Amino acid sequence: MNLTINQFVRIFAGAFVLISLALGVEASPLFVSKHFLWLTAFVGLNLFQSGFTRICPLENILRKFGVKDGSG
Repeated sequence: MNLTINQFVRIFAGAFVLISLALGVEASPLFVSKHFLWLTAFVGLNLFQSGFTRICPLENILRKFGVKDGSG
């Protein structure tokens, strides 16, 4: 299975949000600190800005590792 950059970005963002919620919400059995919720905010803000600016640090990193864009 060959994943595209878009798929990797969505997978990474989703994983970081779920992990940070698991570590930051007091009702979670994995709770560590409420400060992990800042990671959720950072991921959301980065996704929001990249929608407008088309600048995504993870995309640049993935391109350097040879991951293909979805267009070709």
